[in-house]
Amino acid sequence: MICLLIFEALPSSGQFCTTLGQNPTTAFPVCGKTVFQQNSVAICGTRTLPTLCNDNTPYTDKNPYWYKFTCYTAGKLGFLITPTDLTDDYDWQLFDVTGVDEMDVYTNKNLIISANWSGSSGTTGASSGGKNPFECSSDPAWNIPTFSTMPDLIAGHNYLLMVSHYTNTQSGYTLSFQGGSASIINPLAPTIQNAYAVCDGTEMVITLNKKMKCSSLAADGSDFSVAGPFANAFNAAIGKGCAVSFDFDTVMLKLNNVLSPGLYSVIAKNGIDGNTLIDNCDNQLALGLKKDLLFTASVPTPMDSISPVICIQDSLHLIFSKPMSCASIAPDGSDFSITGPSNVQIKSATGLCNNGISSTIHLVLQKPIKTNGIYTLKLGIGTDGNSLIDECGQITAAGSSLNFSIQNVVTADFNATIKAGCKKDTILLSHNGNNAANSWKWQLDNGLSSNLQNPLFTTNLFGKTNILLETSNGICKDSTSMELDLPDWTLKAGINIPDTVCSKDTVQILDASTANAITWKWDLGNGQSSTLQNPPSTSYLPSGRQTQFFVRLQISNGFNCTDTISKRIFVLPNCYIDIPSGFTPNGDGLNDFLYPLNAFKAVDLIFRIYNRFGQVIFETRDWKKKWDGRINGMLQPSGTYVYLLEYTHKDTGKRQVLKGTTVLIR
Repeated sequence: MICLLIFEALPSSGQFCTTLGQNPTTAFPVCGKTVFQQNSVAICGTRTLPTLCNDNTPYTDKNPYWYKFTCYTAGKLGFLITPTDLTDDYDWQLFDVTGVDEMDVYTNKNLIISANWSGSSGTTGASSGGKNPFECSSDPAWNIPTFSTMPDLIAGHNYLLMVSHYTNTQSGYTLSFQGGSASIINPLAPTIQNAYAVCDGTEMVITLNKKMKCSSLAADGSDFSVAGPFANAFNAAIGKGCAVSFDFDTVMLKLNNVLSPGLYSVIAKNGIDGNTLIDNCDNQLALGLKKDLLFTASVPTPMDSISPVICIQDSLHLIFSKPMSCASIAPDGSDFSITGPSNVQIKSATGLCNNGISSTIHLVLQKPIKTNGIYTLKLGIGTDGNSLIDECGQITAAGSSLNFSIQNVVTADFNATIKAGCKKDTILLSHNGNNAANSWKWQLDNGLSSNLQNPLFTTNLFGKTNILLETSNGICKDSTSMELDLPDWTLKAGINIPDTVCSKDTVQILDASTANAITWKWDLGNGQSSTLQNPPSTSYLPSGRQTQFFVRLQISNGFNCTDTISKRIFVLPNCYIDIPSGFTPNGDGLNDFLYPLNAFKAVDLIFRIYNRFGQVIFETRDWKKKWDGRINGMLQPSGTYVYLLEYTHKDTGKRQVLKGTTVLIR
């Protein structure tokens, strides 16, 4: 049977969401066999959400609705979101909020297990047709899939699904769960877990074994009757938390008459609304179900139980059979202490207070418990001068204690070893596989990744790098990160030397290597050598023709790393600057160009060529730029041309002017 739940939303003029269901703490409770129909969506939401996307796009809870559910059978979750207007764009993100505050979804990206932020419109969700577990924001033209792969759910874990209406309209959608193997249907039949009368006998409190719909509770208390030694009846019923949520597990029933001491029974029946209490999967509390209670003079309320601790948690939920005075709870948590296999310190304590009383106390720990074993929670005298006091003024004795168990916790703490190299560094990572860990996801911010338990990485990206490990044993998961500083032992030899020099010139050769070199071995190519960083000036003897020499440098650092470089230097027989008296630009490779010869020592040079009409037909300030006997690609005729060469000689500093003629021969 598939049930259809219909919700309406009023328009919101503000930016932050205030409507029930539009915040994580007021999320709709979900049963897998229910189809949710949201007829309209209030426009609100600007809070930034963490994502696993690295595209610098802001992701926010735009026009959201939140849904909460628990996994009862592990497997894959499939669901379908169908917009009323198929041109609308809906996005979603799924969080595992087991053991954490629901509002942590705004700060902790490790809670994310799947998402789809595709910019395409139409249906979306998680299905067997999905390609990736995460799809990031996109332009509709990119046609990024609107369906992600079905995420794996873990039995006993709690989840929050956010559905965001990116399109700024109030058009709604339907949400259905289908196609997966995980079950989010609570198999427990609803029953009355406890019943007691408050101190003065004017009210009774009933607690149930699971959450029930606020809408199924008859306000006049007619869902229950009371039987006992004296006639009585209920005249009002209030579901705890119904003012700020959709379901409850505690009912306050007001009596027509004050109870006298004795044994009573609270019995479930159809209320004036035609039904008993109904859970989120539409299962009714069985007719005639009853719970006995003995109303006597007030006695101290003992510590009752601790909510099951699943995986790594930084908080504990202490449950009492009767409400405790919120004023008796020391805010710093000093009413309690914890002993066990690891050191556990309490940071704070708060009650879920309503009219100054609370049946639960929330203990926040200084840091999460990551060691498996049996722990003991002990009640003492807090900094407020007392232990706990119940709603009837009875003091729970200091020294009371409860044991609780931490099981299946897997921790992601890992070891890292760096082996520095001359060209690349090697990173050795290892995880001890504690508590049957069987899944590892390593991610380095330089782009490297691995799914091995003990991976090895090599990289030439040095400096600070962050390493993230996410590990799981199929029941619990954990993540941690470490920053490493990878040393750079890389050497790069370099020589600063002119390409061409004149014979007998004094040549200064300079080291241009990386700064981490500490030894230098020079071979200057002319029979001279040096171990200085910059060798003494040298010269090269003439040979009557252009000659090439090779200068070689080998460097090393303090880690036995070396590098070698060799550079060629041309030595000219002379550096006399002149202009040829003629040239033959016929493409035979001989005398095809006209230019200043050997102008290595000419600075601030200008070279011009004139035709017989006195027009400048070629001009350059680069002596290596040569005239090919053309103007604008047109061949110039054979004949005599005038040149003018001006420059400053680098050695003497004198300005030189050469004028003359040259013959173009074709």
